[in-house]
Amino acid sequence: MGEYVVAVAGATGAVGREMIKTLEQRNFPVKELKLFASERSRGLELEYNGERVKVQVLKKGCFEGVEVALFSCGGSRSLEFAPDAAASGAVVIDNSSAWRMDPEVPLVVPEVNPHAVAGYKNKGIIANPNCSTIQMVVPLKPIHDFAKIKRIIVATYQATSGAGKKAMDELMDQTKALLNFQPVKCKVFPHQIAFNCLPHIDVFLENDYTKEEMKMYNETRKIMEDYSILVSATTVRVPVFIGHSEAVTIETEREITPGKAKELLSNFPGVIVRDDPTNNVYPLAIEAAGRDEVFVGRIRKDLVFEHGLSMWVVADNLRKGAALNAVQIAEVLVREYM
Repeated sequence: MGEYVVAVAGATGAVGREMIKTLEQRNFPVKELKLFASERSRGLELEYNGERVKVQVLKKGCFEGVEVALFSCGGSRSLEFAPDAAASGAVVIDNSSAWRMDPEVPLVVPEVNPHAVAGYKNKGIIANPNCSTIQMVVPLKPIHDFAKIKRIIVATYQATSGAGKKAMDELMDQTKALLNFQPVKCKVFPHQIAFNCLPHIDVFLENDYTKEEMKMYNETRKIMEDYSILVSATTVRVPVFIGHSEAVTIETEREITPGKAKELLSNFPGVIVRDDPTNNVYPLAIEAAGRDEVFVGRIRKDLVFEHGLSMWVVADNLRKGAALNAVQIAEVLVREYM
């Protein structure tokens, strides 16, 4: 495997910075790293492998010579610049929602459907799924292969970092204000997030589900390559900085015991089982932060479905939920197809 000219678009954001860190930590074969962001970040320098790399302005034509481009710059910017990057010869791995449901663009979680990377040849673009979807489908994949999942009911407890740095700052500022008996200011979220839970992520749609909830419905079916799976999601923003947690209940076509599920999950790449409730051992967001794996626990027989399981799933939303998954896609790309 050779070395490649790699670009990160949206390099100064929380996920963009995590992408740079992940490229370094995983020793991705980078020959040259280019960093792009908006005009206000012009001239800023970010560290990569002990060197300072200057941030350039994201604009048409800036991807000449780039072979792999990691995008973390929002849907509208991706729609504008991803085709330009692909036309310049780069393969784009996009973290926004802009391309996920395009039938010509593969939607990839490497532990689940790595073969789908081959679809990059259609448009030169690969979509990185939504953070909450990624961490759910990783542990569900071996269970689906064994027992075929029919239905998924999921409630998420999503960290403020999923809404960006300003959202994390708002949680910090509101917490300080409340502890000092001062009024809180709400700019990022419609209501107070400190010491509160908001059952509202992204906009509400005509069916009264949010866009985030429908992402989980649509993306799960595409990634699992099974459009018979039904998904009902309730997504909640909670006062946590990093780490999404999910309560997942599934119904399967055939019986699968909690013990068998634990066996399958313990042997599946990217999953760590932490399940010893008698000793208070189960996944925690604070322990998942900074880790690459998806943590699963509280695995138990569901009391509603005849063939059902319930579980608790936790992961770092900035890493496996975004930056790491994108870099893992790039690893499959250069290893198998470039």
